[in-house]
Amino acid sequence: MAQNTSDKHSDGFPHATSQNLNIIIRLPPPHAHNITLLERNPTALLHNQGAGIVAGGDTLAFFKRYDKCERDLAAGSIRRQYLNKDGEIVHKEDMRQNMTSWDLVYHMLRANVDGVRSDYCEVPKDDPGSGKVTHLHGHKVTSLEEKGDKIVVQYETNEGKKGDMEADLVIGADGPSSTIRSILTPNVERKYAGYVALRGTVPENEVTPKTREAFCERFTFFHTKGIQILAYLIPGENGTLEPGKRLINFVYYTNFPSPSLSDPSPEFRELMTDAEGQYHRITMPPGKTDPQAWKKQRKIASERLPPQFAEIVCGTKKPFVQAITDVLSPTNEFFNGRVILVGDALSGFRPHTVASTSQACFDAIILADMIEGKVGRKEWKKQTLGYARTIQKRGVNMGERSQHQDLPLEEHIKDRNLASKPREEEVWPEWAVGDV
Repeated sequence: MAQNTSDKHSDGFPHATSQNLNIIIRLPPPHAHNITLLERNPTALLHNQGAGIVAGGDTLAFFKRYDKCERDLAAGSIRRQYLNKDGEIVHKEDMRQNMTSWDLVYHMLRANVDGVRSDYCEVPKDDPGSGKVTHLHGHKVTSLEEKGDKIVVQYETNEGKKGDMEADLVIGADGPSSTIRSILTPNVERKYAGYVALRGTVPENEVTPKTREAFCERFTFFHTKGIQILAYLIPGENGTLEPGKRLINFVYYTNFPSPSLSDPSPEFRELMTDAEGQYHRITMPPGKTDPQAWKKQRKIASERLPPQFAEIVCGTKKPFVQAITDVLSPTNEFFNGRVILVGDALSGFRPHTVASTSQACFDAIILADMIEGKVGRKEWKKQTLGYARTIQKRGVNMGERSQHQDLPLEEHIKDRNLASKPREEEVWPEWAVGDV
């Protein structure tokens, strides 16, 4: 566990991830700690992922408790609705939800944690009593070893330099392809689910009035066999929430059968090979998609989607592709609790759950509560593993029903409503927490 000392390192504490989005907090005295972040990405700032985020209850709770930027986080949605192929509303229900963006959340976190300046928000005044944060880029962890009551973290830099440091607590918060998890549980691998999410954004002022009406303050869906697409408004450039300057964000699930990520089908390989001929196993970065491969997807979208959805898919300028995968670690603590997994490193949810960022935020919050003595270690483990296992299984079920079964709309609505259930109302089943 991290100690309040100036010469000891705590690797990311409390710290969780969602799709390369680090959720980090600094605790106040007497629980202050020093954080050393070993970031395998070589750049000081991660590139904008171009992704929207449904900001659930735990995400909002996290920012309410720890954010000091004092700016609004999300665009609001007041209704959930479903369209038919002709673009007509066939079901609607009033429901308030909050939508934000990867880039806004990222820059707010960096402003709070290590004072990174940007046009997204002001940097809060630093609290010197909260300990120091050291952000080391281009550092990949290579091994973990016990040394008394400490963990020795060995790493290698992008330049090939090797080094090590001691930590009171090591937190594996490095996403669904976690290096820390692969060291601890080498047999746990991400498995391809047989479909992808085509993603992108379009400025709301660049679409037709009918299309803007479909997504303005609306969380809108369409289902047909082998396809699900959804869209909603998110903050625009530099996190602006000004009407007319926001973005319409879409997530378009479509089937791409393939034996595996390492043995791709010809169709999957074509989709995931960029304009320069490089194959991407899991994520095609924004703007890298091969124009000919994307032209095929635009044609399919025009033929199979409602006109409002077809317009935004065909209109996005920097699409990206995410292979949908499953991964779940058997546990979240190792070396007598000195090494733990959190967020996507512990359990990678399918996006249908809209819970990945919420899991990261919840894992950070409850870890802080445990450090501060508000929650016991057994309760921490029960809640984090219960969440990870239950929602991971729910996401698999939702995805299989959406993509590989031909169900009536009522079934998809039922699944979506279940995904909106607040975590506080969940009762984790015995199979998820019986071993805690």
